[in-house]
Amino acid sequence: MTTHLALLRGINVSGHNMIKMEALKALLERMGFTNVQTYIQSGNVFVDSEETHGPTIGFKIKQEIFKEWGYDVPIIVISKSDLEACLLKNPFLKEKDIDTKKLYFTFISKELNESAIHDLKMSQVKPDEAIIDGNRIYIKYANGAGKTRFDQKYIEKKLNVTATIRNLNTVTKLLEMYAGIVK
Repeated sequence: MTTHLALLRGINVSGHNMIKMEALKALLERMGFTNVQTYIQSGNVFVDSEETHGPTIGFKIKQEIFKEWGYDVPIIVISKSDLEACLLKNPFLKEKDIDTKKLYFTFISKELNESAIHDLKMSQVKPDEAIIDGNRIYIKYANGAGKTRFDQKYIEKKLNVTATIRNLNTVTKLLEMYAGIVK
């Protein structure tokens, strides 16, 4: 069995794409996933499966959500090592006196090379900062996530990818949960 973390984007936000976590858990269990666990209402779901390929898991979940609720929900499936890298490799966490409430992680549907940072046209979103690391983007918002143009829609448009963003607290909690699930 492999444990996967499915990050669902855009559910239960401002009254849109409402899915109760109990109903989502029941759907995933009917699909054959085991050890289904959710974290907060914004779409963080752990599942165990014989399937090892994350994108296949995401595609199957996406299809079933559409069948059940009619929502086209982008899903990115990540591993424990993806979450660990967020905390180990993030250069912003090494800065002295960093305001951790301004640190976010964007998970991307495909691997990006370092030259993709040019495609983000960061000069258009200054003073926000970003660093690309494979299928992640480390973000430091200058004035917070609610006061920026550098959001998931901007990233998806500039890089032609599917993306979902989580804050440092959520990533930290998800990693703690992963550690409790995967020994």
